[in-house]
Amino acid sequence: MPPSREASVGADGILSLARSDRSAAQRALAALGTEEQVALVCEAPVARRAELLELVPEPERVIPALPEAELVFTVKAVGLPDAGWILSHASDEQIQACVDLDAWSAELPDRARLADWVAALGEGGDETLLRAARALDAELLMLWLSSLAEVVMKANDDPGWQPPSGGQTIDGVFFLVARRSDDELQLALRLLALLFEDDYWFYFRLLQSASWESSADNEEFALRWRSGRLQDLGFPTREEALAIYASPRPEELEAPTEAPPVSREWHLPVWIPDLPEAADSEHSLFRAAAQLEGETRRSLFYAFVALANQVAVADRLPLGDAESLPKAIEKAARVASLGLDWLAQRHGAAPAEVLRRTPLARLFRLGFRLDRAEGAA
Repeated sequence: MPPSREASVGADGILSLARSDRSAAQRALAALGTEEQVALVCEAPVARRAELLELVPEPERVIPALPEAELVFTVKAVGLPDAGWILSHASDEQIQACVDLDAWSAELPDRARLADWVAALGEGGDETLLRAARALDAELLMLWLSSLAEVVMKANDDPGWQPPSGGQTIDGVFFLVARRSDDELQLALRLLALLFEDDYWFYFRLLQSASWESSADNEEFALRWRSGRLQDLGFPTREEALAIYASPRPEELEAPTEAPPVSREWHLPVWIPDLPEAADSEHSLFRAAAQLEGETRRSLFYAFVALANQVAVADRLPLGDAESLPKAIEKAARVASLGLDWLAQRHGAAPAEVLRRTPLARLFRLGFRLDRAEGAA
């Protein structure tokens, strides 16, 4: 059955239709499959995505299918305080990724940003808040709680013990004293009350740890868990990422002799359907890629995304900002193209053949040396 007229239009058409006939716009989206709805949302400007999500018939199916970083971009475009309804449909893995991508500064948790995300999840309702508490690393929750309150545990062996001034308690054992204001503590008390009713041992462990565990230890463990998850999404550690700026080895200046290993495929956290393989592209890398076929081009696609991710991590671009990936892609393409052009000219080879036989990281290192030498001239 061919799609309806409404279903055949893009995001702009759907949103334009919604202004005159909201029901028709909803029918147009309903005529699309979940994958098509996801594509429509991801290809729309981030500032307009919430409008589309408000029109989809089953947001509980579409939102969990959004790539993780695209969800972060969408939520931030809406504004965290207003995005609770979106986050209420997010999967546990997406909630983890939101915090991994946007609540860190370099190798340390950004406590203020973490608090913003927990508050946004709280706006999604008690069920979302409770689910998020289980999805996030316990170490991060301890750091969040410790940033809001001093946790004091009642001394069982002191009959004259008095609770701390201003302390608030749920169970008469643990008392929370706000570090700044009692208002900031309300969300933490709400979460603790939910945990006390639903998962007492989690509640007890969280408060006990917040009362005596080292923040430095919790930061170290939280970084370890985050690094592993980011690697699964294609983001290397910073130490690994910085390798693309190493000087090329002498043998890397010679003509490539055999194709690099096939790049493995992985789950992409961003919406990148394909490389911009245009014959008239500004970058020779993309012009050469347009001449590759089948598996070779698909392997290059994942290799290029991996290179762009290395650039983003090495340059400390904010992974939760929608502008970071285009910047990383542009730099990766521009610098690797310099290396590709140099190697092709030096050995009298066609750029597509050099691209077929040379790892992209090698092209980038060559291009970076050339770019730096040109800048110093």
